[in-house]
Amino acid sequence: MNSIDAHVHVWTPDTAHYPLAAGYKKEDMKPPSFTPQDLFKHSKPAGVTRVNLIQMSFYGFDNSYMLDMIKLYPEVFVGTAVIDPQAEPVKRMRELAPKGVRAFRILPKLVKAEKWLEPEGYTAMFTEGAKADQAMSCLINPADLPELDRMCAKHPDTPVIIDHLCRIGGDGTIRDAEVTTLCEMAKYKRVMVKIGAFYAFGAKKPPYTDLVPLAKSVIKAFGVKRCMWESDCPFQVGPGHTYQDSVDFATKQLDFLTADERDWLLRRTAEEFFFKKK
Repeated sequence: MNSIDAHVHVWTPDTAHYPLAAGYKKEDMKPPSFTPQDLFKHSKPAGVTRVNLIQMSFYGFDNSYMLDMIKLYPEVFVGTAVIDPQAEPVKRMRELAPKGVRAFRILPKLVKAEKWLEPEGYTAMFTEGAKADQAMSCLINPADLPELDRMCAKHPDTPVIIDHLCRIGGDGTIRDAEVTTLCEMAKYKRVMVKIGAFYAFGAKKPPYTDLVPLAKSVIKAFGVKRCMWESDCPFQVGPGHTYQDSVDFATKQLDFLTADERDWLLRRTAEEFFFKKK
């Protein structure tokens, strides 16, 4: 099928070579190991051949393990790094671009500020992102969208990716007002959305049929060419959930999609942004 998974975390139990960031300990690594080989046991049988790796929080701003895995499997992986927005972020963005980094994960807790995108470093990152075609990949909740809206209005040419359907339904309830707020972000033509992490939202039970209206609303608002499927492994393969459950949601539950639209969701949107030569 040659699908692309737009969101996977990997890590190694080898903390001697890849030390954990301050505040983290080995017990926080659940599962204890999720290396590329662990991933491939799930992804390859499901027809997934390429992956966008997301820097894991255990490692803080040290992207070494992710970068080494991209170097080891250059035909399979690209990456989304985490950098300090207050420590020469543009320099780091430019250093990481030739190493296969296509995006930078941003989230409210990275910097203490009244408005989460207020620090000057983010303005520099958004400006550089527009120039270099590197995305701001946002791990946010619906309440964080107004501030993102403000930045997108100032930087409409910056690619932006909203992870995990903006985490709508994380408490089990999918609120129409939050869906509307997310869909309103479609007015910015460079904003994309990842459709996935189904294990974490709504009823949190496969085949995740309760999430179909949410996914349909988002795909209708943004267009399938700005939506990309993600598993959010390894968390998608926890108790009661499998990797194939996530794939099946896109291939079986979203039956309103044409074959061409499904191909965009499962492959081409991610391919166009993450894997085409810049």
